[in-house]
Amino acid sequence: MTTTDPEAPDTAAPAESETVASRLERPETDWQRVSLKYIPVDMIGTLVFGAIATVVAFVPFWLGWAEGWLLGVGMGALFLVVLALTPRRVRSIGYLLRDDDLLFRRGIMFQRFVAVPYGRMQLVDISRGPIARAFGLAELKFVTAAASSGVLIPGLPLAEAERLRDHLVAVAETRRAGL
Repeated sequence: MTTTDPEAPDTAAPAESETVASRLERPETDWQRVSLKYIPVDMIGTLVFGAIATVVAFVPFWLGWAEGWLLGVGMGALFLVVLALTPRRVRSIGYLLRDDDLLFRRGIMFQRFVAVPYGRMQLVDISRGPIARAFGLAELKFVTAAASSGVLIPGLPLAEAERLRDHLVAVAETRRAGL
């Protein structure tokens, strides 16, 4: 028979969900968020794509398949759910400038955290679509040596995007890593 000492420290391994949650939560409080003006920009893009996809989904019904209307209604319902989640999804996008890298995060259910070392940045690009331009927003794109690590930060005010680009280029030049 074994007994446990109530004064002994708990040495049990933490539950898997606690371990994953602690790795994803960052103790820093300096997360920079994208502009809330990005919410209507993203909603307009989703609405246009959703309308086109819904119309295309109704094509089988118009061609004579009696149950084809279910595809169109289902596609429309899916895009309504996506539109409803857009404000929360936009608020989940953020970045953090750390000493050696830029940490980017996005996502609600499927979260993505990407650390981009300053020394590995090869290109920092600003782009603006017509809708984002109307709202005074831009997106910043980072290209690194690894093709899969490209990061795109949407919904930044133009002045902030230019300031961030200039800062990242300056820091990347001082920390250039040999390739």
